[in-house]
Amino acid sequence: MVGHAPPPIFRRGPAPLVRLWFFVIVCLAMLVADLHFRYLEVVRQTLSVVLYPVEMAAATPAEFVSNASKYFATLIKVQRENREMRRKALADAERLLRQTDLEQENTRLRGLMAMSERISVTSVAADVLYEARDVFSRKVIVDHGSQQDVTAGQVVVDELGVVGQVTRVYPIQSEVTLLTDKAQAVPVRVERTGQRGVVYGAGEGMLELRYLLANADVQPGDRLVTSGLDGLFLPGLPVARVVSVNRELQAFAQIVCEPVARVGHAAQVLILGRAQPAPERQVPPADTPKD
Repeated sequence: MVGHAPPPIFRRGPAPLVRLWFFVIVCLAMLVADLHFRYLEVVRQTLSVVLYPVEMAAATPAEFVSNASKYFATLIKVQRENREMRRKALADAERLLRQTDLEQENTRLRGLMAMSERISVTSVAADVLYEARDVFSRKVIVDHGSQQDVTAGQVVVDELGVVGQVTRVYPIQSEVTLLTDKAQAVPVRVERTGQRGVVYGAGEGMLELRYLLANADVQPGDRLVTSGLDGLFLPGLPVARVVSVNRELQAFAQIVCEPVARVGHAAQVLILGRAQPAPERQVPPADTPKD
């Protein structure tokens, strides 16, 4: 119809090529102007602030994957290093324990050698194998027997003092009854005063000095040594130390002692030989008087 404008769909503006050149010129002008006057700096900073959350959100998945891979790789490495360190620590602890045990064993052996030198009889070193299976007695088994000339009644000591006495002998082993066994008795004397008595095993690692009158001169701290009256225990071997003295219960004093030796805990011991009697001196016959 006359007087009506054509619909927008049929309107035609500038040609596409013209539009392209227009926008190219505008962009170049803006670049030149920004290069000289930097008027778009504020716009760029504003856009960077506005777009920063979008950039972070876009980079989060990749960063998460990268950090997760690094975390698991580091975790595996740390776990491997921890296993190696634990293995090394266990090996070092084992070597340290073995070295400590060897040092203690060397100390005990040097003590046994010193004890052997102090005693005037022959002795043989033996290792304690295990405790006897009788729960009502205090006995141990050592690795020397009749093949090593061990006999019943021989005294057994460690580097500190008397441990017990050989009570049964087998071909390659022997049974030693410890001082603390209730069936064991040792004649002793008080080193300070010379008072004689007999020490009996009291069980639970303790001893009793029995049958001394309540007024006997015995005090806590006194050391007891073998008296040698029985002919089996050499005189002067350390046996026990007085712990307490009770004089109020009865006519005899109740004297509790503790062994000076490592009774029940010694790993190496000395089995003492029997003392040889002194040879009798030959008295030359008197000359027959002449008539």
